[in-house]
Amino acid sequence: MERIGVTDRYGGSTNITLYAARGEYEPFQIGIQAYGTRLSNVNVSISDLSSPNNNIIPNSNITLYREHYVYVNNPSPHREGTNKPSGKGWYADGLIPFVDPLKKRDMTGASLDAVPFNLDAGKNQPIWVDIFVPRDSLAGQYRGTFTVTSDQGKSTGQINLRVWDFELPIQPSLSSAFLFYGDQTKQASEEILRHKLNPQFNSNPKPKLERELIDRWGFKSVNLGFWSGAELGNCRMSQAPSVADILAEAVLHQPDLFKYVYSADEISNCRNLYEPMKKWGYAIHKAGFANLVVMPPVPDLYDDGSGTGRSAVDVWVVLPNDYEKFANRISQVLQKGDQVWSYNSLVQDDYSPKWQIDFAPLNFRIQPGFLSQSLGLTGLLYWRVDLWTRDPWNDIHTFFVKNDNNRFYPGDGMLVYPGEEVGVKGVVPSIRLKWLREGVEDYEYVEILKNLGQTDRALKVSKLVGRDWRNWTQDPQVLESARRQLGEEIERINIS
Repeated sequence: MERIGVTDRYGGSTNITLYAARGEYEPFQIGIQAYGTRLSNVNVSISDLSSPNNNIIPNSNITLYREHYVYVNNPSPHREGTNKPSGKGWYADGLIPFVDPLKKRDMTGASLDAVPFNLDAGKNQPIWVDIFVPRDSLAGQYRGTFTVTSDQGKSTGQINLRVWDFELPIQPSLSSAFLFYGDQTKQASEEILRHKLNPQFNSNPKPKLERELIDRWGFKSVNLGFWSGAELGNCRMSQAPSVADILAEAVLHQPDLFKYVYSADEISNCRNLYEPMKKWGYAIHKAGFANLVVMPPVPDLYDDGSGTGRSAVDVWVVLPNDYEKFANRISQVLQKGDQVWSYNSLVQDDYSPKWQIDFAPLNFRIQPGFLSQSLGLTGLLYWRVDLWTRDPWNDIHTFFVKNDNNRFYPGDGMLVYPGEEVGVKGVVPSIRLKWLREGVEDYEYVEILKNLGQTDRALKVSKLVGRDWRNWTQDPQVLESARRQLGEEIERINIS
């Protein structure tokens, strides 16, 4: 949960202590510093992790990446509130894998290669390490080592991993829809799912991929693809699809997926669309599925016209500032049984978490995890993950608004990088995607404790970390302490 700057100086600790459940990813960073002299031919390796009883977590479950620095020349807007961007400078963000994620072998022909590398005097090079705890691992203490080598010598460090005696589910409890505008491929689908998030492809989904994605990676939901055309700046809506058309699309998909229609986006100011939206909701419900709309709850849509009292919208997706404005309405629809999700876009206020590159790491973790639990939010939406400039590994100024003083939002809409430059056929993650995954796993810890009959205890811990959009810790140690409390309590109950 720290960014290692290009020239920052850190202490010399070479021991790392980690805690994780079975089925969980637990990351750490190795910061390599070239103090007085240039380092050449630098490489990193990690041993198996073993317990005193000779149980082994093989290093094949450990993934290493070289962190790639990008320069933010046009920082995010500074709105003078409690959550501020860090401004111009170099930020580690893109992750270059040591080996091909699918073939598990070194890559050839890459213009950006992870290792070996050279490091100029006075510079840092961080390495991101993901440990996946296999689902058949036994609880207990595991130890291993990491080794950094170069032509100038080597350094070693100790890894201490405590595996708790419980397991995270394959399918995350937190729902999500992260929009991918490129064509759906198995690799791209798996990369997003590996980070506990549900991809939604802008192109037609490929049902033939679904069964494996469900069973192996926890694929959870699918958008049936009917779009009304109504969105911010367009208060016009096409005619609702027929029930027969919706059913014809739904039957193509696996029966155990949550099926919804993402019908409209940011239409709260389009009062003329409320009656047409009721017709969309009625048709979707008649077919047996859910209607997802990005907008705060509107009383005019609390009834789809069927006489059942069901809202025309089943999944309301709101921004943090909309949550605050319409807190009473959100409480009403939650009591009705509707779902409320949150989403993140641009810099809408000066207090809530932000997902641009130049905001602190905790911004990405706190929203999917503790804040979602504390506020009763059950899902997360992001408008795009693959918005790339012409040179995405160097230019991350993905989004700016001309009519708003040319404000830039570096990295907005971009959570993965194109893989071609690093020798991967597909996409590779950003560090921000890793932090989001950690947040989804935090959500799971709270959910597990709630399911063990300790809802009050779980939510009390959650609210100590993040009570609402304005009140959330910016200290990673506070969050990590809460996560440990949850893990220890879950293990205690499971053992007793």
